[in-house]
Amino acid sequence: MTFERIALITGANQGVGFQVAKELVANGVTVLLGSRDEAKGVAAAREIGDGAIPIQIDITDTASIEAARARIEREFGRLDLLVNNAGISRAARPDGDFLEGYAAANKASTASLDEIRTVWETNVFGTLAVYQAMLPLLRESSDARIVNVSSGVGSLAANADPSYPYHSMYGAVYPASKTAENAITLAIMVELEDTDIKVNLVSPAFTATNLNSFAGTESVEDGSREVVRVCLLGPDGPSGTFTRWENQSIPW
Repeated sequence: MTFERIALITGANQGVGFQVAKELVANGVTVLLGSRDEAKGVAAAREIGDGAIPIQIDITDTASIEAARARIEREFGRLDLLVNNAGISRAARPDGDFLEGYAAANKASTASLDEIRTVWETNVFGTLAVYQAMLPLLRESSDARIVNVSSGVGSLAANADPSYPYHSMYGAVYPASKTAENAITLAIMVELEDTDIKVNLVSPAFTATNLNSFAGTESVEDGSREVVRVCLLGPDGPSGTFTRWENQSIPW
């Protein structure tokens, strides 16, 4: 198999990131499988096989991001696809049912500020930091695309509607972090709209992964479908979209 495109996926040693990595490799993409824990990244890349290359990157650590950027520049000279997938839902994995007490813990009046800062450090500032670091490498590509993996639960328009299924669960920790990530992505879209770099925002399904203590209702294969579809869009594919499966637009 010929591997022509170079992709970096953050948080790719498990869950949606791992599934996307596996499917991109199967479609002839060289995947730099980003993992905060180097050993877990090595194991995940070994499981996928040829075309998957582990790379240590902690998106909350500036030195780690810079080391990853320098390695990509040294070994490949460019980046064709950046998938900002790494994210957390809580500062620590809860005991018991993930959804039990979730809304109460996220309320604006009671949410822990330390918890908010920890989650936002990854989901918002980490995503932006990786974008800033990798943009020069994306500019070296003739067909560059950025895919930010966010969530429809961050949609302001959807959550403002009392009939929205997740309306009562909108809070200051994870949902608002995804709203902020969506806003950061829009800022990226605006910045790059006059360039050849495409930018897309994608919401996976409510997928059973470690992010939600496997409380999700969709398999990782089904939950990752839209991310994979958008990652494989060609140079004539759209930019500036916010979608869920299959190519359904999500209101901002």
